[in-house]
Amino acid sequence: MANLRAGLIGLGSMGRHHARVLRALDGVDLAAVADATGDPHRVAGDLEVGPDIEALLAVGLDYVVVAVPTIYHEPVALAVAAAGVHALVEKPLGHDVASAERIAQAFESRGLVGGVGHIERYNPAVQSLRARLENGDLGDVYQIATRRQGPFPARIADVGVVRDLAPHDVDLAAWVARSPYASISAQVAYRSGREHEDLVSITGRFANGTVANHLINWLSPMKERATVVTGERGVFLADTLTADLTFYANGTVATTWDQISGFRGVVEGDVTRFAIPKAEPLASEHAAFRDGVLGKSSDYVTMREGLETVAVIDAALESARTGTTINR
Repeated sequence: MANLRAGLIGLGSMGRHHARVLRALDGVDLAAVADATGDPHRVAGDLEVGPDIEALLAVGLDYVVVAVPTIYHEPVALAVAAAGVHALVEKPLGHDVASAERIAQAFESRGLVGGVGHIERYNPAVQSLRARLENGDLGDVYQIATRRQGPFPARIADVGVVRDLAPHDVDLAAWVARSPYASISAQVAYRSGREHEDLVSITGRFANGTVANHLINWLSPMKERATVVTGERGVFLADTLTADLTFYANGTVATTWDQISGFRGVVEGDVTRFAIPKAEPLASEHAAFRDGVLGKSSDYVTMREGLETVAVIDAALESARTGTTINR
């Protein structure tokens, strides 16, 4: 069977990694690339850099990876769908929920495979975490809290921290919880002199009753990517920077110290850091989408799932603007 022919539009900071992974992906040939601004990271190799999506599609492709700025996702994705070609679109799917809905509908109505690049789902720590939750290792899940903070990335000019970073945690937490968000409340701050927010605190509740908390900012010199899941038997901590997963068990050791023995809560127990295989998340994401295009069983993130994430992001921005909780 001949390899799938893949095209890539957008050769910026994320596009360069897509190019690298596509070249190494079994069963796929990177057949064409395009970027209106050229090839700043010199990843095209011997491929001609096309100027737009029309030039990319003209070479004949099985699927396209869309890694252009978010504001261009819709026109590029709609052109790909109109050509009858499958597509993996970087997160977020669209610049707002109406845009994301139009993209999802375009692919669904034509029976095309449409995916969204929510890479955090494929982090080895998160994959192992969800498998252990499904196995019942934590018992009932009470809360999923994420912290995503670090310095401001100069490459971001068109959106704030909510649209750029929050989709990672919104999608990750819903996937781990296996439940949609039922309510969202958010607060934002503007501290760096830009027109867009650079800090957000999101609180929510999933339909299954699990509480969600997301702390995200571009204001910290300390880079942190943590997902903390608290439940009946203890806490899982997934560090997606190092792909480490640690379990903090509720203690069972009796105490005779009167002042604390009367506290009806948990105590510290054993701590276990798991040894897990650490495949590159982007490579896993591409392999899943390739399998989806081939019609195999696959766990790629669908455009309908990507649309749900954009809807939650829009709700968070609306909550911050109005000072109200958005019930869904």
